[in-house]
Amino acid sequence: MIGKHKTDAVEWKQVWDPKNLLLIILGTALAVLAMKGFMIPNSFMDGGITGISILLYELFHINISFLVIVLNILFVYLGYKRIGKTFAVQTTIAVILLSIGLLFVHIKPITTDKLLIATFGGILIGTGVGLVIRGGGVIDGAEVIAVFTERKTGFSNSEIIMLINTIIFAVAAFQLGIETAMYSIITYFTATRATNYVVDGIEEYTAMNIICSQTEEVKSLLVNDLGKGITVYKGERGYLPGSFEIRTASDIIVTIVTRLEIKQIQESILEIDPKAFIYVQSIKEASGGILKAKAHAK
Repeated sequence: MIGKHKTDAVEWKQVWDPKNLLLIILGTALAVLAMKGFMIPNSFMDGGITGISILLYELFHINISFLVIVLNILFVYLGYKRIGKTFAVQTTIAVILLSIGLLFVHIKPITTDKLLIATFGGILIGTGVGLVIRGGGVIDGAEVIAVFTERKTGFSNSEIIMLINTIIFAVAAFQLGIETAMYSIITYFTATRATNYVVDGIEEYTAMNIICSQTEEVKSLLVNDLGKGITVYKGERGYLPGSFEIRTASDIIVTIVTRLEIKQIQESILEIDPKAFIYVQSIKEASGGILKAKAHAK
């Protein structure tokens, strides 16, 4: 019981952390600005629950604040079951703030230029969604249902979200016109890129894999000169066309860097061994060990 109480205390501390709350408030404010100032007055849609809410509002004139809450209730519950209490509470806070903002904040349409609406509306709502995610919640339940149904359907998160959005934009094209649907797709694409940038940042972690003949020098460069942590796998070099039988034991060096560091480290390694084989892989998250602190790290 003591362990459970400690866990609950940690969860509630995360929920009411001022930084998380500030991110959620700022994120929902940007989403309200995007929806009220750009998207709703011009019948433009994003993907996911936001897009469904705007579409139902356009077709049936149902209060959009009501739609945002009702359509997200199920996903908050699924998030609680699948992800945890902290996520569910923070998502509830974000959804309620978004609903209140849509109900009480009145903004005149900022522009009627369709390209500007698609671009800046997408940037604003994408940034808002990203900030809410950084705060520990979401304002769009599509991500939650994708996680929840991934194992049951065999489709990936991206495929499930793409299916949901394809249906949304298809209905929009049929009911509101193909041009509106096409601009809404631009809005969604812009929002997705903005969200990814806010969540991952320009310093997204990357795994750098190095196979070379001067392994000790490269290890020293990474650890002693650049202050990186490394992992070394034992492998073999060789198996080349025309000399398949020739092979030698080799260390495969792996280190975690940010995208800003890749070019510098590659050049330094190639100065040691011009024939070094280097490849990089994007990774979603990294923790522990020796990592360069991101500019946006908590």
